Amino acid sequence: MLKFSLLFIFMKKNKDWFKDRGYPHFSNKTPLAVRKRIESYVSNPEKVARHSFHPLIFKEIKQRRYKESLFNGKVRRSHKKEKNGKIISNTKIREILYATHIDAHVYSYYTQKIITPKYEAYLKQCPILSHSISAYRRIETDDTFKFKNNVHFAKDVFNEIRKRENCVSLVLDIENFFPTLNHKRLKLEWAKILEKKTLPKDHFNIFKSATRFSYVKLNDLKTRKGHFDEKELSKHKKTGKHTFFEKLEHLIGSNITIYKNQKKNNRKELIGIPQGLPISALLANIYMLSFDEAIINELTIKNDVFYRRYSDDIIVLCKENQIKLVEDFITKEIEKIELKISLEKTEKTLFKIHKNRLQSFRISNTGVLKENVPLNYLGFEFYGYQTLIKSKNLASFYREMKQTVKRRHKRVESIKEKYLLDEAPLYKRKLYRLFTYKGVKSRKIPSKRIIYLNGQPISKPFWRKFRGNYLRYAYKASEELEAPEIKRQVRNHWKILQKTILKYDFSNSKKT
Repeated sequence: MLKFSLLFIFMKKNKDWFKDRGYPHFSNKTPLAVRKRIESYVSNPEKVARHSFHPLIFKEIKQRRYKESLFNGKVRRSHKKEKNGKIISNTKIREILYATHIDAHVYSYYTQKIITPKYEAYLKQCPILSHSISAYRRIETDDTFKFKNNVHFAKDVFNEIRKRENCVSLVLDIENFFPTLNHKRLKLEWAKILEKKTLPKDHFNIFKSATRFSYVKLNDLKTRKGHFDEKELSKHKKTGKHTFFEKLEHLIGSNITIYKNQKKNNRKELIGIPQGLPISALLANIYMLSFDEAIINELTIKNDVFYRRYSDDIIVLCKENQIKLVEDFITKEIEKIELKISLEKTEKTLFKIHKNRLQSFRISNTGVLKENVPLNYLGFEFYGYQTLIKSKNLASFYREMKQTVKRRHKRVESIKEKYLLDEAPLYKRKLYRLFTYKGVKSRKIPSKRIIYLNGQPISKPFWRKFRGNYLRYAYKASEELEAPEIKRQVRNHWKILQKTILKYDFSNSKKT
């Protein structure tokens, strides 16, 4: 009974706002030892109202996409595509901006301790509304022992389709979500959550930092060779500072350009908030509040339309004769909040009983039905009669596996050449932990970090928590979705890994 109670308390524990972030920035790291001092500062509205926010650091995350594109007159899986007669990159680019350590604490404290409780209290006034908003929230599972993730959210949708049987799913995506949020509307919705006519001074200062932000490009902090000045960073570390510059004044006095948010709408008003701040996700949800309420009131309550929104991904379930009604209403309401639906990403899927089983049919723009084309939602493919992991995600897993083995092979060959060895270790244990069933269980693994004490580097060992690999996620999804076919999808992972190891002819690998 005691163990049960302790487990319950642990699972119900709120997420901690304080986090010791490891990245270098323009302000020093804030270890756990200074938590009380930091909390005293960020919990004081007068100090937050006067707080001077530092420039953000901007970086791009590039994801190569292997999707079907028109390239050189042929439709094939490629990194390039043709658009308006020009060949352009098919790579998905995410723009991330992250704050200094002290600024991140301000954002995190206000997000979790002040604004989120207000937002959740507002949603609880309408349970249907609360159930409809999935992303960036801590929603309890039915047993109340843990919180829902994308697997649970997908399950809710798939179960609703099974319940309705004959229905249509509309999946819609909002274009350029974070970069196009209107500042005036965000301010009004924020004040509404706080039950204020206008934002208090401390909240207004945070609002200004998230809308009138400045930033430095990460690449501009690198030397000409494309690397950071490790000697300079090491010098700062020896003095106890994990920063790019010893003082912020040195950044201002350098040749590095400090950019400002320049994105504007047709009325030449500044728009958009940074994606990557601890408060960004919450602000995005707050911004969508009036839209969510309109959908619930007009479509869900009056027309029995099932609605779920996961960040900028929207899914609705309706009757076949309601498609135009739903599309027109969503388009109208999304335009009211000065956003736009991506037409090319919109998917319509009809579900009906066919050959004695529930089956999916993709509805083309011309109204033609394509049999057995699944609904793609939150990383899963739902056919009605079965559920699979999205083929693209599975392909990414195997691609990462093969690329990791290739990198290991290059490292092994380099060691053999450097030390004139006939054999060199492959360190297959880590490969098995990352890409096979042997890494399914979470565990603590030994690790180490370098700290500076009186200017001298000291190696400090610690136990790092390993939360399991992608197969752990697949197995959990298979159980939660009651879809044994997912486990069958990944049953060949061991053979694929061994085949890849043998391909690169490692000296210490077994030959068959």
